[in-house]
Amino acid sequence: MVLTGPPQRESVSMAKRVSILDQHKKPSSARVRVAVRLRPYMEKEDEKAPAACVRGLDSQSLEIVNWRNQLETMQYQFDAFYGDSATQREIYMGSVCHILPHLLIGQNASVFAYGPTGAGKTHTMLGNPSQPGVIPRAVRDLLQMTRTAAGGHENENWTYTITMSYVEIYQEKVMDLLEPKNKDLPIREDKDHNILIPGVTQKTINSFGDFDEHFIPASQNRTVASTKLNDRSSRSHAVLLIKVQKSQQVSPFRQLTGKLYLIDLAGSEDNRRTGNQGIRLKESGAINSSLFTLSKVVDALNQGLPRIPYRDSKLTRLLQDSLGGTAHSVMIANIAPEQKYYFDTLTALNFAAKSKQIINKPFSQETTQSIAALPAMKRPREEAETAAGSRQRKKSKTDSTESSPNTSMDAASKRKLNLAALDPAVVERLLKLDKILTEKGMKEAQLLSTPKRERMALLKKWEESQMEIERLKEKQKELEQKAIEAEARLEKSTNSDCNLSDSSVSECTFRAPLRGRNTSTAKAKKVLRVLPMQGEHPGANGGVLATERHVDPERNSQLQSTIEEGIPVFEKKKKKPVSCDGRENQPTWEVNVRTDLLESGRERILKLLNTGSVKELKSLQKIGDKKAKLIIGWREVNGPFKNVEDLASLEGISAKQVTSFIKANILSIIAS
Repeated sequence: MVLTGPPQRESVSMAKRVSILDQHKKPSSARVRVAVRLRPYMEKEDEKAPAACVRGLDSQSLEIVNWRNQLETMQYQFDAFYGDSATQREIYMGSVCHILPHLLIGQNASVFAYGPTGAGKTHTMLGNPSQPGVIPRAVRDLLQMTRTAAGGHENENWTYTITMSYVEIYQEKVMDLLEPKNKDLPIREDKDHNILIPGVTQKTINSFGDFDEHFIPASQNRTVASTKLNDRSSRSHAVLLIKVQKSQQVSPFRQLTGKLYLIDLAGSEDNRRTGNQGIRLKESGAINSSLFTLSKVVDALNQGLPRIPYRDSKLTRLLQDSLGGTAHSVMIANIAPEQKYYFDTLTALNFAAKSKQIINKPFSQETTQSIAALPAMKRPREEAETAAGSRQRKKSKTDSTESSPNTSMDAASKRKLNLAALDPAVVERLLKLDKILTEKGMKEAQLLSTPKRERMALLKKWEESQMEIERLKEKQKELEQKAIEAEARLEKSTNSDCNLSDSSVSECTFRAPLRGRNTSTAKAKKVLRVLPMQGEHPGANGGVLATERHVDPERNSQLQSTIEEGIPVFEKKKKKPVSCDGRENQPTWEVNVRTDLLESGRERILKLLNTGSVKELKSLQKIGDKKAKLIIGWREVNGPFKNVEDLASLEGISAKQVTSFIKANILSIIAS
């Protein structure tokens, strides 16, 4: 698309448009205006082509065939209807140009084209060199309006600045068309609920030539592709943002900002007719999804729902001002007359009928600079610095830290003389600062804070903080030393209490050393030692049995030596400990097996693995019928087992399971 120059001027007077601005300073609610444009019927070689499915009745209404009954028609009425013979100028003058004056009083406006693919949306918004569309005409008129307003006597103290930004929403990502390197830009909302795009490129335009210079290369960056229904189908939603800033050059330095959104929406697509595949299919899905979200927003606004799903799509987020927001909005619904577009046309008309019921509430966005006279603030600052330098030179000559009364009076009178020539607002601010500093005791420099004193105060605070840190470190060392001594005493008393008593089974309390903060509520552990019995007192299995009978001192010493040699020791907590979350843990056992018993147990297990039958193998712990047959089969193929650990080579048996098997069977063998 090439735009060679500005379109022809319309007969409407720019001065007349600007003169009516004062009537719109406090506008009432504004309804979204909807215009429908019918594309011309595409010529075909086949003379038997079906007739058009839609036709216009007058300048505001049209009718379409009822798909349920071909003999009936359905009628729609909108703010404007443009037939297939309507020109670009008629559409612009009839529906768009009247919203531009609102931009000069700080209000927002938006124009967006909606419709199915191939219905002529891009042609309506851009046009061609011979028939410019809405975008070039609106920019041309806006530039002319600002020039006319700036030349009037009423606005001689106002300046106008126009900037442009151009983005596309491609697969739910905001791309900067003026600077293609900026991809996937965010959409934010400021504290005043204004929608903005941080990081987007802004170009200042002073003439239509400047606009052409930026807009034409940016339009070529937009994503387009060919489908069965359209040779140059838009694969993204394009948004052109024109910002008009009106600034006052005298007090109170007001600033009015108006935004114009010119939006070319991508058309909804039926993939069965477009033949989309691969990346085209993915693009079509993103387009249809965003348009569906747009329809949900319109439905929610018409129903008065408390939540409007603006955030469900980047497109609706960007159109938040246009639909139910603060903008004067115009929607141009583009439709096609062919029978194959019937359902697309019907959907577009239904959406347009719902959209015209939306009510926006535009208002002027005006700001005032917080500091009224920035240049005036520099003069007292420079004079104060000069006064401070002169005071320092006087102090260095006299080697005195205090000025004489006459000198201070002269300086004060000099300051008063300088302040008298300043703006009253600046003087008031300086006097407030002088009062605050005087209350803090800084009497030597009432208008300026003393950097040396500030540095000294900071150094003093830093030294105090360092001393506090050293004191805390010393206290921490003392606490750690006390904790170590307490642990040593506790360990010593524990060892003395754990001497073996006259009974064959004794209980001894062990306490864990204190390590910082202990969050467990578990009580002390008690150890149960199981000792071997003589032949005259066998246990139930003829092996190990716990007893509490009395033994003589000589027998007690033998038992003590036996314990040290590694007889199995079972350790169990007397009560279930309670963890930090209040749940009870399971009691734990600790087993220590003597080395010679361990080796003899392993040999007995290995012998049983090499010579045992299925029944004998099943007598082992954790060996069932399936594993017993598997062991015999492996033994017949590979020969006898060399080590018990060779069980890990069997299918379905891991090394961890072998370790558990060895422990369980050794304890069983020792107990038997």
